[in-house]
Amino acid sequence: MKKPAEAHELLHPNRGDLEDFFENAAVGLHIVDQNGLIVRANKAELAMLGYRAEEYIGRHISAFHMDPEVIADVLARLGRGEELIRFPARLRAADGSVRHGLVTSNGQFRDGKFVSTRCVTVDVTGEKLALESAHDSELRFQNMLESLPTPIYTTDAQGHLTFFNDAAAELAGRRPELGIDQWCITWRLYRPDGTPLPHDECPMAVALKEKRVVRGLEIIAERPDGSRARVIPYPTPLFDKNGELVGAINMLVDVSARFQTEQELARLGAVVASSEDAVIGVNLEGLITHWNEGAAQLYKYESHEMIGQPIVSIVPPELRTQEAEILEKLSQGERVKNYETERMGKDGRRVSISLSASSLRDEKGNVIGMTKVGRDITERKRAEQLQQLLLNELNHRVKNTLATVQAIAHQTVRSAKSPGDFATGFAARLQALSKAHNLLTQSSWQGADLLSLIREQLLDERISYTGPSVVLEPQVALHLSMVLHELGTNARKYGSLSVPRGRISLKWSVQATRANDDPTLLLKWQERDGPSVVVPTKQGFGTALIQQSIQAHGGDVIINYGPEGVSCEIKVPLSQEMSPKMKVYETPAIGSGSAGARETTRTSVEGKRILVVDDEPLLLMDLEDTLTNSGCVVVGPASTLPQAKVLIDEAGFDAALLDVNLGGQRVDDLAAALTQKNIPFAFVTGYGREGLPPSFRHAPLIGKPFSQQQLLEVVRQLVAHKTNVVHFGRSHN
Repeated sequence: MKKPAEAHELLHPNRGDLEDFFENAAVGLHIVDQNGLIVRANKAELAMLGYRAEEYIGRHISAFHMDPEVIADVLARLGRGEELIRFPARLRAADGSVRHGLVTSNGQFRDGKFVSTRCVTVDVTGEKLALESAHDSELRFQNMLESLPTPIYTTDAQGHLTFFNDAAAELAGRRPELGIDQWCITWRLYRPDGTPLPHDECPMAVALKEKRVVRGLEIIAERPDGSRARVIPYPTPLFDKNGELVGAINMLVDVSARFQTEQELARLGAVVASSEDAVIGVNLEGLITHWNEGAAQLYKYESHEMIGQPIVSIVPPELRTQEAEILEKLSQGERVKNYETERMGKDGRRVSISLSASSLRDEKGNVIGMTKVGRDITERKRAEQLQQLLLNELNHRVKNTLATVQAIAHQTVRSAKSPGDFATGFAARLQALSKAHNLLTQSSWQGADLLSLIREQLLDERISYTGPSVVLEPQVALHLSMVLHELGTNARKYGSLSVPRGRISLKWSVQATRANDDPTLLLKWQERDGPSVVVPTKQGFGTALIQQSIQAHGGDVIINYGPEGVSCEIKVPLSQEMSPKMKVYETPAIGSGSAGARETTRTSVEGKRILVVDDEPLLLMDLEDTLTNSGCVVVGPASTLPQAKVLIDEAGFDAALLDVNLGGQRVDDLAAALTQKNIPFAFVTGYGREGLPPSFRHAPLIGKPFSQQQLLEVVRQLVAHKTNVVHFGRSHN
């Protein structure tokens, strides 16, 4: 325990001790008078700034402050009696550097008058520099985070946002409010299955609440505009040096593109797996790396049989050079598209395919393989071959038909007595040939029913016929139609049909001599009640045509000129495939009211104006001649739709004849315009009624080829404004 004297000395030091305390204090001390001049400074003050006493004492305090306005304010405040505690100041050192100090000061007053200031300066330069360094480091770190293209944000310990970069704002589609938004930067959150995810259950919230790193969770972030992004968050808690939670940092990885790619790949994989096309993967060595179900179905090899095998194993030997060229092109990055070739299946069957192939590349763009897609075009190839066969057959039949027409013309002109007689006979025979063609077309040239053939060629109420149902082969049908036409023509000119009381009986049956023999059609023609029969002195064209047509099929013809009338017995072999159905037809009166059966009341066409619309020049000439010779006035003719429309708009005619098709364009609008103007019309066409415009299939139809008599009969009915459908001469369907 100190003695009283010692205690007194400590409490009341002498002047010398006070001087020593001022001079040798560990902190800087200085005194400034009322004018701002430094009147005293201790060693610590001088050492802190690096000045000698004579350089420092006696000078104005502002000379040693970096901020003149700051020291002026300080002096003014001290002069007013204010006290400054740890006031920051930047001081100028002797070496020109800046020292940072905390100044504590107050003023000394005598008799209320400011005398001086007493200042204590603590050097905090080290701490200040360290703090600035830390701040700079933090600023650099923040700038680095700001410049990153990856969305990043931070929160405090309670989850309130303290920072986010532009990438985070772009991902969120909004700029969050610092200190207000909590845990997340996004508008709304959803789990991968689409159910809502509350913000306080998001990975960042979990990381803060449980003070642990959260990884591997995928979420869906929704923006205010409704668009969405799939992201994987990486929230990481932050702790201070004492282990206390101070916040967290979160990085968001946008995996929307990857998800979309995975979805596309999954869909593509499903398409490839389920594709009926053969999809094959091949590496640069030509070995198969992928074999889908379509390839298995097409080539009959399972995938385990082909993976690792050379692609040439399904290539025919003669095409392997071609395959090598294809592989070379693909290895160079070229593409192959719709290349038609052949491949071999497991069973040795050749398969026609359309091949498309492209290269597979890695991330650097290097070709690492190829994909080949083969589409089975075997049926198409067969169809093309069949089409070519049909075209050849059509060409053959057309030429045969033209040759037949030529022969008919030659033979008819030899037997004709006059040009008019030739025209009538030739047209009639063409009509017979056309009717047979129509019947065959209806069955796609598979055959023609005999009864239908008879009805087409012998439409007269005085002809009766009886017999079973028989289907004739195409060539037999064509020739028999000409035979029946000639028999009917001769009967109308010279035989039973040339007089009102005459009758004809036509009977047929099918016979077979032995079980395995082809059946034979036996057809008997018998005329009765006609004029006296005169045996011809020479064989005419009709008789020759009948005999040669039947004999060409291995048949026989016997023509007898008896007292009861002409009779004809025809035998024609039938194929086994054309086996008859033994249904008997007995029709004593067919075609009542038809052309040729009786004379009808005829309407005069003299002076009637007829619009003709057709694009075939020769047919136009024939139509004009026929109509003009009958006293009609032809309007037009028109061969195009625009020409016809102009003439119809003028409506200066009584009736119209229309082709169904003008240069590939339908005439539906022309028919509608004529109907609106109440002008009767008929179609002149090679189409059947099914080929007419749907709304006008009730209209009169003149089938090509036609006779002058048929044409004029339709025109008479048109100008008489008859409403029933008139169909002269059946045309093909």
